[in-house]
Formats: sequence, structure tokens, C-alpha cells
Amino acid sequence: MEGFLLNATLYLLCIVLAVPLASRLGLGSVLGYLLIGLMLGPVLGLVGAEMVTLRHVSEIGVVMMLFLIGLELDPRALWAMRNKLVGMGGLQVLITVALVTAAAIAFGQTWQSALAMGMIFSLSSTAIVLQTLTEKKLMNTPGGRSAFSVLLMQDIAVIPMLAIMPFLASPEIRAAGTEGGHGAMHLIGSLPAWGVTLVTLGAVAGTVLAGHYLVRPLYRYVQAARLRELNTAMALVIVAGIASLMLMVGLSPALGTFLAGVVLANSEFRHELESSIEPFKGLLLGLFFITVGAGMDFSVFWDAPILLPVYVTGLVMIKVAVLYGLAMAFRLDRQSRWLFTLGLAQAGEFGFVLVGFASTQRIMPPDIVTMSSLVIALSMLITPALFILHDVIAKVLQGRGGARPAADPIDETHPVIIAGIDRFGLTVNRMIALTGGKTTAIDDDLRAVRRVRKLGFKAYYGDATRPALLASAGIDTAEVLVVCIGDAKAATTLVRYARRIRPDLFIIARARDREHVFELYRAGADETVREVYDSALRCGRQVLERSGLSAYEAENAERTLVTFDRTALRDLAKVWRPGVPLEDNADYIELNRRLQADLEHAFAETLLHEAPPPRSQTETTSPADILAEADGNPERQTGRTQN
Repeated sequence: MEGFLLNATLYLLCIVLAVPLASRLGLGSVLGYLLIGLMLGPVLGLVGAEMVTLRHVSEIGVVMMLFLIGLELDPRALWAMRNKLVGMGGLQVLITVALVTAAAIAFGQTWQSALAMGMIFSLSSTAIVLQTLTEKKLMNTPGGRSAFSVLLMQDIAVIPMLAIMPFLASPEIRAAGTEGGHGAMHLIGSLPAWGVTLVTLGAVAGTVLAGHYLVRPLYRYVQAARLRELNTAMALVIVAGIASLMLMVGLSPALGTFLAGVVLANSEFRHELESSIEPFKGLLLGLFFITVGAGMDFSVFWDAPILLPVYVTGLVMIKVAVLYGLAMAFRLDRQSRWLFTLGLAQAGEFGFVLVGFASTQRIMPPDIVTMSSLVIALSMLITPALFILHDVIAKVLQGRGGARPAADPIDETHPVIIAGIDRFGLTVNRMIALTGGKTTAIDDDLRAVRRVRKLGFKAYYGDATRPALLASAGIDTAEVLVVCIGDAKAATTLVRYARRIRPDLFIIARARDREHVFELYRAGADETVREVYDSALRCGRQVLERSGLSAYEAENAERTLVTFDRTALRDLAKVWRPGVPLEDNADYIELNRRLQADLEHAFAETLLHEAPPPRSQTETTSPADILAEADGNPERQTGRTQN
């Protein structure tokens, strides 16, 4: 017992210390777990025979991961993205499997081992790539969306790969592996071939039917007790029960749990299942990657120090060739091609799952299993370098003007320029158009421009932050500049430039959050609109009405808050310091507290009293004005400021 607690403490302490550090360095949690295993195993030698037992326990995390993937795969959503999912993703898997298999056979591997290696190395790192794309704000680019489609297809492809792998072993090895490994197939071992087929199909059909007709009423029965631990127990029963059933009939437990997840994807208990399984999945999967790292044998590398870099380089080059060819075939622009190609050129965490499975089935020799694990780990470790290479290529392409198509020539100018025509900018544009106004709308997302044109609005493709394009759009004669760009840094840059060349221009800008508001005010914006502020106000107003306030009282509360907040932000912007967290800025905290006290006083005095007179569209009111109207003291009225 003491040894178990000591080992548990050691693993958990390493996870708590090392994984956050790896994430901050941009390596991601998966690489953090692998590095922990490397430190505990090959480097420090702190783990022993218990690692084999831990590997078997941690495999439950893989089963849970595939169950959660199934829950996320709504069949209707899959059908909507079928072209890239099946076309681009399916071709990537098939072509890479074929090329790696051929290369492995050329290096002297059997066709079974070579095919297993082809499946293993055809996958990319979902965890690392999606995290990096999100951090770099590249997820919504054409290259990012294409990479996501391929990663999703790879995750789905793991299921048939796990189902195929046992058939690559010889019958003797397969029987020995199942008897000594998971104890599977003991229900069908004495059946004829047709009986095995019927039992297998029956298990799959039973899983689907149980998901539809048994799990839902059973879950309702459990939820009636209103005990959260029972919901967790129910989720674990589903996963463990289906995995056991699949093992009994000789199928992969991952296949069964994935199928169950897809069946339950549209159920009302989907989110409850996810929240119950996710913590177990995260820890067990992390433990799985730790055992992978701890089990790596670097003696293979020291015996042949040249081969490992050659294998890693060869794998990356094969995947680069396949991915770039597909990017060209599916007509991605040049910069998107390199993001798509370099982003997916590594092996992935599912490769460790398949390597472990192939090792259990004894499809690959032990030295090849070890070498494959090292190749996967090292290719994942160089992923940050691949993204850095993409950034360099992107800058070179931009310098040559080849990163994206040429900007549209702007043939007419109007009083209002709208920079950014996504959902936010499109709404602004529609409102102006419906009142007879004319706008010059610009966006650097070609797909967004095409979508807006199909809706019947005129828009130009180009980067509004470029001075030349802004000049051709009529910035010298425009009356209003509406900055609707989603990129906060680009929006601030555009506001600062426009204010410098046109001190008299009215600039209203979309802001991501409060700190972005302050940046925009410093840059020269006249007005700002926070992305979710108005929707939050509408939500709060409806809550007030449902809580017993009249429509007038709720509207009065909303108007008071908006009027006060509008000017309070300008006051707070004066004491805001860039780079200093708001909670660490003593002047900001003090002023915010005083303004909050003034706002509470204003609400107490005005909320349920006479409505204030309507205001001009060009007038704003200071907090002092609100208080003056509240108590009728003309001496407190400081006057309204013109924007």
C-alpha cells in the first residue's frame, strides 16, 4: 500500500509540475506527459515492473477517449462536411498508409508489420495541432479548417485500424494474444466461422439498440435519485460494459465504445456523459502517455544513431509530399497550403495507441515497436519548429505578394467604410443598406467576401490595414470608418493609422473585451462596441422582466447601465496601463470601485422613477449627470460632452 501511494504521489506531482510548463512552452499536454515518462523511465530510472500494470490500466483512457469522440460526431454534421472529410481526409490516410507501407517493405519489413506501420504513421497529432491553431488564431482560416477536417477523419479512421490490426497477426499469435492479453473471444472460441460472424454482428447490433432503447430510460431512472456520483457511475457502466462485451466477442473495445458514443451523440444525456467521463479520460490518457515515454528504450537509438533522424525526416517528407499534393488538388491558396502541410506533417498521439495495440498483438518485432514510438515522439517534438517554419514561409510569401490573391480594385467610394464583413460587419452593413446608405465593405477573408456577394451585398477583397488599399477605398473623403475586424491587434493598428491621417474622421470600432476598449480609445476611436455587450444587456433585461420588473423598469435599468458604462470606460481608460493586469492596477481598482458606488446610487435613485428625456444621438452623459438628474441638484450637472 505504501509503495502504491508513493508511486501515485510521484506521478501526480510530475503531472502537476511538468504539464503546465510544457503547455506554456507551446509543447502541449501530450508532449508534457511524454517528457514526464522519459524523465521517470530512461533518464532517472524511477519506475519498474509496475509500469506494465499501469499500461493496462491506462488503456481504459484510450477507450474513454474514443467514446467521447463518438459523442462529438453528430452524423448530420459529418454529412455536411463530407467533401473535405471523406475526400481530403480519406485520401490523406489512404495515400500515406500506402507510401509508408511501401517504404517499410523496402527496408525489409514483412507486409503485416509494414501495413501496421503505415496505419500508425498516417495519423497526425490532434491535440498539438488543434491547440496550436487555436493559440495562433488560425483555426478559421482555409488552411486551419482543412486541417481540422483531416484530423477528424484520422480520428474516425482509428476505429477501423484497431479492428484490422488483429487480423495482421498469425492465427496462433492472435489466439495466444487474446488468451493471455485480454481474455477475449472465450465466448466464441469454439464456434464455427458463421457462428463467430453472427455473434459479432449481434454484439454490434446490440450496442446500437441498447444505446437507443436501454440507456435512455436507465439514465432517467438514475437521474431521478439526483445524486451526481450515480451519473458518473452510470457513465462508467456504459463504457466498461460495452468494452467488456466487445472483448468477449473478439472485437476491439474501442470500436464498441466509439459506436456507442455515435449512437448517443444526439441524446439529451450527451453533455452529462461528457462531463462525467472527461476527468477520468484525461488522467488515464495522460497516464497512458507517461507509460509510453517511460517504456521507450533508447538503446535502439544508441545502437543506430543515424537511423532514427533518417526515419523521422523520411516520415515528415512523405507526409509533406502527400499533404501539399492534396492542398493543391483541393485548390487551397499558397499560404493555406503550407499551413495545412506543415501543421499535419508529424505523427500523432493515436500512433502510440496503435503501436501499443500492435505490440500486444505481436504484429511488429519489439525493436520496431520501440523505434516506432521514438519516431512518433520526436516528430511530435518538432511540431513547434514546423509551425515556426510556416510563419517564416508566410512572411516570405507576403513579401513577394504571393500569400494570397491580389486585392480587388475598388471602383467607387462612399461616406462609410466598413473594415471586416463577417457576421458582425455584415449586420452593420445590412442596417445601413436598409436605410438607403452606401458603404465600402472590405475583408481579407475571400470566402467571407464571396458569401456576402451571394447574399446580394457588394464587398471587396483586401487587407484594410494596408494604407494603399485604404486610400483607394476613399479614406481621405470618408465620413465614418467602422472597424469590424475580428483580430484585436489588427483592429487597433487600423484605428491608430486612420486617426493619424484623418484627425476629423469618426471611428467606431468593434472591441473584444474591456482592455481592448481601452486600447482602441488610446489609438483614437471615437466609439467602441464590445462583441457580446449588447447581447448580454438584452439577456439581463429579459431576466429582469422574468423576475418581476415591468418592461419599463427593465428598460430603464438597461438605459441607466449603458449610459453610465459608456462614459465610465473613458475615465477608466485614462488610468489603464498596457501590459499590467487590471487586478494589479491600484489606480484602476480604486476608480472602478468609486464608479461602481456611483452606479449603485444612480440605480437606487432612478430605476423606478420617471424616465429620463430622450437624448441626441451625438450626446453622451457622464456619471455626474446621472446623479444630478437623480437628486435634482443642478450644481452636480457637469454638462454633456460631444463625441
